[in-house]
Amino acid sequence: MKAGSGDQGSPPCFLRFPRPVRVVSGAEAELKCVVLGEPPPTVVWEKGGQQLAASERLSFPVDGAEHGLLLSGALPTDAGVYVCRARNPAGEAYAAAAVTVLEPLAPEPEPQPAERPLPPPGAGEGAPVFLAGPRSQWVLRGEQVVLTCQVGGLPAPALYWEKDGMALDEVWDSGHFVLEPGGAEGGPGVSLALRILAARLPDSGVYVCHARNAHGHAQAGALLQVHQPPESPPEDPDEAPKPVVEPLKCAPKTFWVNEGKHAKFRCYVMGKPEPEIEWHWEGRPLLSDRRRLMYRDRDGGFVLKVLYCQAKDRGLYVCAARNSAGQTLSAVQLHVKEPRLRFTRPLQDVEGREHGIAVLECKVPNSRIPTAWFREDQRLLPCRKYEQIEEGAVRRLIIHRLKADDDGVYLCEMRGRVRTVANVTVKGPILKRLPRKLDVLEGENAVLLVETQEAGVQGRWSRDGEDLPTICQSSSGHMHALVLPGVTREDAGEVTFSLGNSRTTTLLRVKCVKHSPPGPPVLAEMFKGHKNTVLLTWKPPEPAPETPFIYRLERQEVGSEDWIQCFSIEKAGAVEVPGDCVPSEGDYRFRVCTVSEHGRSPHVVFHGSAHLVPTARLVAGLEDVQVYDGEDAVFSLDLSTIIQGTWFLNGEELESNEPEGQVEPGALRYRIEQKGPQHRLLLQAVRHQHSGALVGFSCPGVQDSAALTIQESPVHILSPQDKESLTFTTSERVVLTCELSRVDFPARWYKDGQEVEEGESLVVKIDGRKHRLILPAAEVRDSGEFECRTEGVSAFFSVTVRDPPVHILDPQEHVFVHAITSECVMLACEVDREDAPVRWYKDGQEVEESDFVVLEKEGPHHRLVLPAAQPPDGGEFQCVAGDERAYFTVTITDVSSWIVYPSGKVYVAAVRLERVVLTCELCRPWAEVRWTKDGEEVVESPALLLQKEDTVRRLVLPAVQLEDSGEYLCEIDDESASFTVTVTEPPVRIIYPRDEVTLIAVSLECVVLMCELSREDAPVRWYKDGLEVEESEALVLESDGPRRRLVLPAAQPEQGGEFVCDAGDDSAFFTVTITAPPERIVHPAARSLDLQFRAPGRVELRCEVAPAGSQVRWYKDGLEVEASDTLQLGAEGPARTLTLPHAQPEDAGEYVCETRDEAVTFNVSLAEPPVQFLAPEAAPAPLCVAPGEPVMLSCELSRASALVFWTHDGKPVQEGEGLELHAEGPRRILCIRAADLAHAGLYTCQSGTAPGAPSLSFTVQVAEPPLAKLVSELTPLTVHEGDDATFRCEVSPPDAEVTWLRNGAVVTPGPQLEVAQNGSSRTLTVRRCQLEDAGTVTARAGGTATSARLHVRETELLFLRRLQDVRAEEGQDVCLEVETGRVGAAGAVRWVRGGEPLPHDSRVSMAQDGHVYRLFIHGVVLADQGTYGCESHHDRTLARLSVRPRQLRVLRPLEDVTVTEGGSATFQLELSQEGVTGEWARGGVRLQPGPKCHMHAESHSHRLVLSGLGLADSGCITFTADSLRCAARLTVREAPVTIVRGPQDLEVTEGDTATLECELSQALADVTWEKDGRPLTPSPRLRLQALGTRRLLQLRRCGPLDAGTYSCAVGTARAGPVRLAVRERKVSVLSELRAVRAREGDGATFECTVSEVETTGSWELGGRPLRPGGRVRIRQEGRKHVLVLSELRPEDTGEVRFQAGPAQSVAQLEVEALPLQMCRRPPREKTVLVGRRAVLEVTVSRSGGHVCWLREGVELCPGDKYELRSHGPTHSLVIHDVRPEDQGTYCCQAGQDSAHTRLLVEAGARDPTPGAGTSQ
Repeated sequence: MKAGSGDQGSPPCFLRFPRPVRVVSGAEAELKCVVLGEPPPTVVWEKGGQQLAASERLSFPVDGAEHGLLLSGALPTDAGVYVCRARNPAGEAYAAAAVTVLEPLAPEPEPQPAERPLPPPGAGEGAPVFLAGPRSQWVLRGEQVVLTCQVGGLPAPALYWEKDGMALDEVWDSGHFVLEPGGAEGGPGVSLALRILAARLPDSGVYVCHARNAHGHAQAGALLQVHQPPESPPEDPDEAPKPVVEPLKCAPKTFWVNEGKHAKFRCYVMGKPEPEIEWHWEGRPLLSDRRRLMYRDRDGGFVLKVLYCQAKDRGLYVCAARNSAGQTLSAVQLHVKEPRLRFTRPLQDVEGREHGIAVLECKVPNSRIPTAWFREDQRLLPCRKYEQIEEGAVRRLIIHRLKADDDGVYLCEMRGRVRTVANVTVKGPILKRLPRKLDVLEGENAVLLVETQEAGVQGRWSRDGEDLPTICQSSSGHMHALVLPGVTREDAGEVTFSLGNSRTTTLLRVKCVKHSPPGPPVLAEMFKGHKNTVLLTWKPPEPAPETPFIYRLERQEVGSEDWIQCFSIEKAGAVEVPGDCVPSEGDYRFRVCTVSEHGRSPHVVFHGSAHLVPTARLVAGLEDVQVYDGEDAVFSLDLSTIIQGTWFLNGEELESNEPEGQVEPGALRYRIEQKGPQHRLLLQAVRHQHSGALVGFSCPGVQDSAALTIQESPVHILSPQDKESLTFTTSERVVLTCELSRVDFPARWYKDGQEVEEGESLVVKIDGRKHRLILPAAEVRDSGEFECRTEGVSAFFSVTVRDPPVHILDPQEHVFVHAITSECVMLACEVDREDAPVRWYKDGQEVEESDFVVLEKEGPHHRLVLPAAQPPDGGEFQCVAGDERAYFTVTITDVSSWIVYPSGKVYVAAVRLERVVLTCELCRPWAEVRWTKDGEEVVESPALLLQKEDTVRRLVLPAVQLEDSGEYLCEIDDESASFTVTVTEPPVRIIYPRDEVTLIAVSLECVVLMCELSREDAPVRWYKDGLEVEESEALVLESDGPRRRLVLPAAQPEQGGEFVCDAGDDSAFFTVTITAPPERIVHPAARSLDLQFRAPGRVELRCEVAPAGSQVRWYKDGLEVEASDTLQLGAEGPARTLTLPHAQPEDAGEYVCETRDEAVTFNVSLAEPPVQFLAPEAAPAPLCVAPGEPVMLSCELSRASALVFWTHDGKPVQEGEGLELHAEGPRRILCIRAADLAHAGLYTCQSGTAPGAPSLSFTVQVAEPPLAKLVSELTPLTVHEGDDATFRCEVSPPDAEVTWLRNGAVVTPGPQLEVAQNGSSRTLTVRRCQLEDAGTVTARAGGTATSARLHVRETELLFLRRLQDVRAEEGQDVCLEVETGRVGAAGAVRWVRGGEPLPHDSRVSMAQDGHVYRLFIHGVVLADQGTYGCESHHDRTLARLSVRPRQLRVLRPLEDVTVTEGGSATFQLELSQEGVTGEWARGGVRLQPGPKCHMHAESHSHRLVLSGLGLADSGCITFTADSLRCAARLTVREAPVTIVRGPQDLEVTEGDTATLECELSQALADVTWEKDGRPLTPSPRLRLQALGTRRLLQLRRCGPLDAGTYSCAVGTARAGPVRLAVRERKVSVLSELRAVRAREGDGATFECTVSEVETTGSWELGGRPLRPGGRVRIRQEGRKHVLVLSELRPEDTGEVRFQAGPAQSVAQLEVEALPLQMCRRPPREKTVLVGRRAVLEVTVSRSGGHVCWLREGVELCPGDKYELRSHGPTHSLVIHDVRPEDQGTYCCQAGQDSAHTRLLVEAGARDPTPGAGTSQ
């Protein structure tokens, strides 16, 4: 037998794995897991390969599918790996978790000399555990850094450090760091400290400490950030100076970026020691911010990324690198390309407070330009958070409820990706938020940083709502760091830093590293050993996987395709598979694979198969069966596996070869079934003689039996079980059947309570158990209640007999009838019954027979005949038969108009290849039309189709072409419909390029601009800088299919600019920049020359350039020079010269000749004449100054660059000590800032050091300063605590310096101590004096001093409001309050109880609010009772606190509730205590929470809500809690149907619709409407509608007879009567018609306004009624009626009349006739082949004009030869079968105008189909 996997069950599967546990010794450890399987698996726990057994300390709790291991009082020996193994017949699975037991962290006693030290935590062997991890640090460069960690584990783990994933010796020299290991002496476990001797900037990074032993690996990390010190040079002399961005010696690289895009600069630097990197912009150091990111990529490169570049970001960016060996620079010039279309007003940076709002606003050039808002790369959609407003050209974004994560860069973008950018700064507790997302590779380190406003605050780190371990968290000052070393996929999630109500979040995404799956096992073999077992062996894969792995064994039954897992094992070797492991007997194959965390290996199949038989056991045995006589008896049992068995009946084996059989012929029949492990035996229709039979079942390992008992069954009704409601039609056969449980048992039939009598119309039959009542031909009077009654039981039948419904056989669809005036119209309707009544309606009104309407009936056929139909007879007709209707739409058209649609000229615009359909609708379906194009009759072809459908005629152009443009006419008789078709090419689109293209080329290079169009033949135009280009040798235009090219074969710089490829509907833009070839200096070869000349003399500097036309610039000392008389610039061929005809010494300097790409430097020096002193500015007379005054000595030399030496009394003068030396051109100045006595003497200025060099001397004299002294004494002061004290003294001279001292210490001015000076007066003020401010104040000036004493008196602290006694109940909050006369300092008062200070208690708190002091006791207990006091140094107050025990009582009791059936009831009570647990009961039965029973307990309130109540739910509701019991009555009443809202009185105007409405309490109820006491029934004009609980009565087109009283009733409820009033509609003309005068061909409009909106009016012209169509358009706009007459004719002159009911208005129309003229003439000469058809066509100025055709002066008449056609203003002469004699002159006369055509006839081959074409 083939068994599917569904029959075999499912192997065990872990839904939740046990998690590793770390506990302290003596604590409780628990492992939990959830495992499923079918059948439920058996679960055992193992440790060290041994199965664990329950004991006093070890238990295995089970809760459904959850299995646990509970270890009480854990010991170090309990540590290890615990395995949970689950097994069932379908397979096996396991899961493991480690338990680590740590010793408590308590101080260890010092060991005695003879004792061994205590073991570290985790003395039981286990993986390493970090007891203390490294802490993140923020330090300045040069500081020493120490990172420490402490690890426990046994055996002792090995520790090592890494920086950014690299070993320390790979990053640093050995002299830069020190590793300091530690052992148990410094604390538990082992430790390893990393000491960085002098931190450098490159030392910043993530440091990870690894711990590894035989049991596992652990790691912990920390962040180190090294910052540049804010102050100048480093103290280390060996350290290189701070890098300086020097001027670049060569032009930097250039980088262009479009505005709004990102710019990324990468600098790769190598060096040892590792270089320090700094980024500069325009010479200023750069710091990382929102739009400037600085980081190091995975390849070691240093990256600067500028986000969303703006114009202000352009400039020079420099990467400066340095180390102790030197420094280097790399620079790039950033250019930001601005778009042509810009924001009129860009965004501005804004700031906002957290929980507030921020508003960003910008302005676009045009209000129709769409914009989009972004936060960085995330599109913002309008919502409550982000409100987006557009006011004209202004775009505004309002960010509500600001939070820390809203801080960032915001963009507004319009088309073309034109952006404006602004920063939004959110002020709050968090200053620096987390990034939006962080992508980290698996195994790398993840670092998250947050900066807070306040230092030292504690934040909370969490991931997906769960707190993160503190071992990976650090904080220092304002900075908080989270370091996750070696992240795994489990670390991914939403990481949040919370500080109070402020939070910032990032999405941590871990990108997995792809690993290869393990290899397969090898040498797999199968051995068939003992009976019913198989031995499987294999060897581990080669090479062995690096990560832990297991082996998974699977089985497959031969003949099946499904492989099912058996079990998993950890070690390779031999596995014995017994027969109990398979679900059913059969031949099985096996395979094995290797599984690790990196995937699964290919399977290895064991050769051969094994026959295994499961051992069966009884799951559910046989049970005795008791049935009634004649019923079936079923015996069943369930086995543990699928196996064959044998059934026995009274010891006789039952044959199981066939599904069904019998014990002996004519005896008991049976059926044997097996479905998986379930076996069933069914004994059919057992009898009394079978009672006591014994049924048995037997299979290998299982035997079971049961007995059969037969009972006499009482009669009961088998069917129908419930009352049946049956509906029949007349003449139908009715059969009512009642089946009893016993055969031939008597029963009687009743109808409406009376026993029936048999006859021809009613027959009663009995057939075994079935009793039947038959009505051969039912009639309506046979309806009623039928009952089949027997021995106290009955079956009921409700029979309803109705006449059969009437069905309309024909028509089945809506019929549209078109007829012309006076035509006979017949509407026919066929029903399925001849006697069925039929009614006809027109526009909702029932039709009555008259002379104009005839109703006919012929059997089932009914007809409505209009003998002579008139236009008013048209409308909507209905044939109503029962509930079915047939619809007819009749349109009567005046015979004068054949074309119904279109009424005017139709204009059709199409693009090439589009489908065009021209539609013309006629009034008669049999009318024939003729289609022409531009006067020529069209011929049907695949490109032009003519279609005919009823009254519709169509001309179809499936794929229209340009040549199909023209005027098409649909002609019938003298009418035509005109269609003007205009075909254009589809708009041209540029496929490539879609965005603006920027090209940069070198001069003479070939530049190609390519543009690809959507159409090959589309023309384009090229423009350059707004002007159209012309093709020449220097600019070539090419076309290749859809591609267009502009080629510059040898581009020149002047050819650069903006090029545009314009395709009419679309354009492509190219920006071309042509740079010239490099300009070089070929001579001199050296780039720097030193030249020396004599002064005065001629100096010439010369260089040669290539190409010869290169431009050069000359510079002197960095400034560009210009040609003059003293400096000449020359250019001859490639030579460039600079000449100084008369060089002077001042002309010496650095001269530079520079081309665009190179430069050469000339260092020119000129010999100078000897230096001489010129006349001094001041006479060298002695200078006498007062001390402190400045002194300036000045002299002038003959040469500005000469050196001088100053001496003072023969000693060289040194700058400093108040002396300054200056040089201003030829002047030399010595300046003494403040002269004193030491500065007096002789000063000499000497030029040069040679003996006899020129010199100039000055004499300076300094007078003695006056002595300072105090002229007044200080006065002692006494002030009160909190007052100000001011000491005053006088000093001479007024500018003398005064020093203040307090208690001998020099006073430093500040907020409390103020020092002031006013002339000779000096003051010292002590603000808000305190007791400790008392002491001695001293003023000192020169050699004099004065002192005074300051005394501070204490202010008494007295109680104005004293304590009051308080009584409280246990659990309440108590507040004791006092008020003092002044605000005391902290600790000025103290609270006591019983004279003793209050003990420390978390329930007790104290607060001060100005003068008021409060003591709070939360949740008082009985022990809090006593006397409390409040004391100050000067006063005391006491009060008594009394606490009474808490009593449970009802504050608000339950109340009785009465509700309606289906409603809900709420019971609520309020108790005096919180947290009380109680029970709810109904009728004494405890209530349990469920969908219809909700219990709520909140604070003191308890609430019970019962919903969906029925009548049986009435009873007593009680609430019980301890000794308290509260009850209320619940009463549920049956819900009667009521009228919630009745109809209202209504007044309508005649012809309007009246709607009466009522609303019921239930949706399923029938309402009866009455008018004047008589019930109403639906009709076409009266509708009854049910909308939920609403019932509507609608009367359409109300008339006077509809007025009256209306009411509605449902059950016993009634509403009304209400009155419906119908007022007569009175129409009057408000605005009369006005007379109109117009010219022929013009239009005329008549307007008339009436008093009523829904009024039908009619128009007449000259006594003729007007109807819409052709030149007549009639419309109604509310009360206004409009008539528009187009293309007026002279015969339209007459009276225009508008009639609306009794109201009418008349006006006169006058049409002025125009002379008839020819607009389009026939050709002067036309040639036609013999036998063809000739057409001459002329168009006149108006339709209806008379045209006369003549030949040789003789008027032509229509006939077989000549056909005269007229289509509006176009008139044609058609000459059929042209012959040579038809040659001649033809004339067309239209009024006073005429045209002549010469017709020439040529002989040629005769067309076999005459008339098929027209010669041109």
